Amino acid sequence: MGHLKQLLVLTLFCSASMAGCLAPSSSDSMIDLVVDIETTSGTVVETYLDGELVSLDAVDITFDFSQTTSSLDLVKFGLDAMDGSEPMTVEASESSTLSHSFVEHGIHNVTLFAIDAAGTQNNQSASIRIDLQIEWSEQGTNEPMALPFNPTPNNGGTHPVMIEINSTVENPSLIQGISGGGQTVQFSWNIVDELDDTCQSKNGQAEDGNADTWSTVYFNTYLLHELRVVLEEGQDALNIQQTVLILYG
Repeated sequence: MGHLKQLLVLTLFCSASMAGCLAPSSSDSMIDLVVDIETTSGTVVETYLDGELVSLDAVDITFDFSQTTSSLDLVKFGLDAMDGSEPMTVEASESSTLSHSFVEHGIHNVTLFAIDAAGTQNNQSASIRIDLQIEWSEQGTNEPMALPFNPTPNNGGTHPVMIEINSTVENPSLIQGISGGGQTVQFSWNIVDELDDTCQSKNGQAEDGNADTWSTVYFNTYLLHELRVVLEEGQDALNIQQTVLILYG
């Protein structure tokens, strides 16, 4: 009987020890991903002179991971632009910020992530709104060029809400600073889609030394388009300054 009691105690001791070995570890990986974004919107500016692109100002946005914490050492911070390019990463021991340049208009849904020493990755999504502003100028032209614009985002996402257009046609004096002697120029503005349908138009006139301006809002944000200035009468060389603003909100 005494021998049986010792065996029972030994068996209970071993069972308790085994139960302790199967208990979950207290060092499980946990990442609290917190990212501060300096801004979630911006405007890319393309500047053209006589039809040639002379500058492109991208939107640079910084993502700050400094408030992210983890039960294990953090190894990397990263950003996936979700555009087919390789994700950007930075060593957590070297920096807690990442910057990305957006050069195309659209709603960009990016993925932010942190990776710890165990290889655990925690993700977070962010939506970035990028508008597009086209600045277009021609100097001393008798044959204004068509200004092309494409409201369809290259990422295939949400289309813009509207397009704002501002176009000024100037008929400068033949003699600098002295008006008169030149012709009055008559012309028309036309917004034409890729099917060659005229969607909006307006007649304009600029006397010698003066200018005329057309400002409009356009809501067809599908198909390729052109903004055209078509001369009707008069052959004076014109200066043209135009802005096309593709807006998502």
